[in-house]
Amino acid sequence: MNLRVIPMVLMTVMSGMGASAQYLADNTTSTGTGPVYEAGERAYRAGDHAAAITLFSQVLEAEPNHMNAHLQRGFCHSLTANYEQAVADFSAVIDQKADHTWAYTSRGSAYAKLGKYDQAIADFNRVIALDPKNEEAFNNRGWARKSTGDLPGACKDWSTSKKMGNAEAKIILTNNRCK
Repeated sequence: MNLRVIPMVLMTVMSGMGASAQYLADNTTSTGTGPVYEAGERAYRAGDHAAAITLFSQVLEAEPNHMNAHLQRGFCHSLTANYEQAVADFSAVIDQKADHTWAYTSRGSAYAKLGKYDQAIADFNRVIALDPKNEEAFNNRGWARKSTGDLPGACKDWSTSKKMGNAEAKIILTNNRCK
């Protein structure tokens, strides 16, 4: 679908969207896929993740390489426990921007939810290589390591996360009896 002709396309998109259409603004000044993307953002912020997925999918039909639509749809898939789809969207972002730390962090979290801990750890390792001060990556890698039975490695990661300012890490270290 070509979304360059906004009025006709918006009417077409809205007619097939049901509840998702409520997020399309009447006064948008964006062109191209912008109005539909912005509607997806509004649906996401409103917590209507199903509508947001529909809207971001509409954007991706017209622009398959729309990186932000993949990222946002990936977040929505994660929030609705559709982790395989989330991995696919985050992978599409990484294919376009190999140093996108949020995409690696989010894909790693989705892999962990799928029980694919080695892949999760690999993604968190990549985040740490790109951003050595990323306390979230250390924290998340700690949980993935614990799930593989590597409690000493997990404790080391949580300790690093704590030193970086993660207030929750002290509780995690205590609850997991880390030394």
